[in-house]
Amino acid sequence: MIDGRQEVLDGDRFAFGNNWRAFIELVDEGRIKAAAGSLAGPLGTTDLTGRTFLDVGCGSGLFSLAAHRMGARVRSFDYDPDSVAATLALRDRFAPDADWTVSTGSILDEEGVAGLGRYDIVYSWGVLHHTGELWRAMDNAAGLVAPDGLLFISIYNDQGLESRMWRRVKRRYNRSGALARRMLVLGSAAYLYRRKPLATALRMVRGETTLVRPPRARGMSVRHDLVDWVGGYPFEVAKPEEVFAFMRERGFELRHLKTCAGGIGCNEYLFERASGTPARG
Repeated sequence: MIDGRQEVLDGDRFAFGNNWRAFIELVDEGRIKAAAGSLAGPLGTTDLTGRTFLDVGCGSGLFSLAAHRMGARVRSFDYDPDSVAATLALRDRFAPDADWTVSTGSILDEEGVAGLGRYDIVYSWGVLHHTGELWRAMDNAAGLVAPDGLLFISIYNDQGLESRMWRRVKRRYNRSGALARRMLVLGSAAYLYRRKPLATALRMVRGETTLVRPPRARGMSVRHDLVDWVGGYPFEVAKPEEVFAFMRERGFELRHLKTCAGGIGCNEYLFERASGTPARG
């Protein structure tokens, strides 16, 4: 059984699963609808009936749930056992009888990946850059896509010096105690939301909500996204052109791109395996 808890204890990995277990308490129909919308837009459909959907690094399980609601047969896995527990809890709460398998696993586990088969849609949003081996993880994920299938990923944008600064922040967060971590989150909130009133940043950290706050994109939570950003380690980045070239070499064509306009965050990609290109393995 793969277990990353020792890496967390050693300060080499963020406890992603703990964050997701807290987040799932907020999941409601509105968030599920927003998550489904974030899938439907790039995919160009709200109906995934008859299609298989693999969620690589499922985290909270929200997007697996959304894919199930859209009609897909879903398989989810995550390296972090707490993320697996969060996904199972979400499945049991919203879709106890679903055609939806949840397991522990790593996209870097070559033997485990080889036994997964091929899927119509392989989804890994904001995950592969946290493996510690981004390009190997991308290669393995690409190998899971069926002929004419889709790979839906997002990868942190390479901002050069600023990305290196954030890597140091994230590393320090994971090697610090509770008080220092809170100060890093507060400082990061002030920096990230410096064009907004400080009170707004503090409300984000505390997880407070107001009636006038717009819905969070993809059904997520400002507070949990902030903690995930500050603590998210390992941390790797890539330029869009690097991702394009890497995927083109593997027989994929770009079908959708949403960038973060050169700023902090993820660039979102949807690739299609070119017709006639065999799946690896």
